[in-house]
Amino acid sequence: MRTWNTLLAAIGGALLATAAIAADKAPDFNLATDHGTVSLAGIKGKPAYVDFWASWCGPCRKSFPWMEEMQSQFKDQGLQVIAINLDTTREAAKSFLDEVPAKFTVAYDPEGKSADAFGVKVMPTSYLIDREGRIQRVHHGFLNKDKAELEAAVRHLVEAK
Repeated sequence: MRTWNTLLAAIGGALLATAAIAADKAPDFNLATDHGTVSLAGIKGKPAYVDFWASWCGPCRKSFPWMEEMQSQFKDQGLQVIAINLDTTREAAKSFLDEVPAKFTVAYDPEGKSADAFGVKVMPTSYLIDREGRIQRVHHGFLNKDKAELEAAVRHLVEAK
């Protein structure tokens, strides 16, 4: 079991917003989905919202409908929402998705290698990645009161050329 899992459970839904981390190259990943694989290299040239989540994460239940809304609202501008599940079994993720369905891309990383590469410490943690593959913003946790700020950041990301 990954050591950060214990830390994540203890922190729960705490929100720790951070400033943009401009120009940091996002680590690539190549992960299984229900329909093949997904990688950052495979969506190069498109803005991305990459979210790390787990079935036991309460705030993740609230973030999924919002991510669905963002995918729908900004799909014509190329936004790719990729939610990376870190449960050790796909069955746990499937149970969550039965209750909180997702039309955006869901990837599975039971070993947590992508989370380690990104430096994920809390659930959920999301990364706004520009068309050049650079991390523009990191957001820890998810609270309803932060939706407007996050949407503004997504809008800025997709409008940037």
